[in-house]
Amino acid sequence: MAGVVIYSSAWCPFCIRAKALLDHKGVAYEEILVDGQPALRAEMVSKAGRTSVPQIWIGDRHIGGCDELHALERAGRLDELLGA
Repeated sequence: MAGVVIYSSAWCPFCIRAKALLDHKGVAYEEILVDGQPALRAEMVSKAGRTSVPQIWIGDRHIGGCDELHALERAGRLDELLGA
């Protein structure tokens, strides 16, 4: 199974929604909270090229945010990526 990393914020509704989908699927993930952590937020922006949270990676592939994660699920492609 590919490792999942999610940069998130504790109070972000999109982060909560993305993590809820992963939890529902039984997927373990590494959460990196960027709240009050400018160095971690800068690391996320450097990797993703985006400033918003969540930013999600499955393996080496940058998925994007919550909307992209749910779009992969609706398209039936998320399980394939997770299994890679």
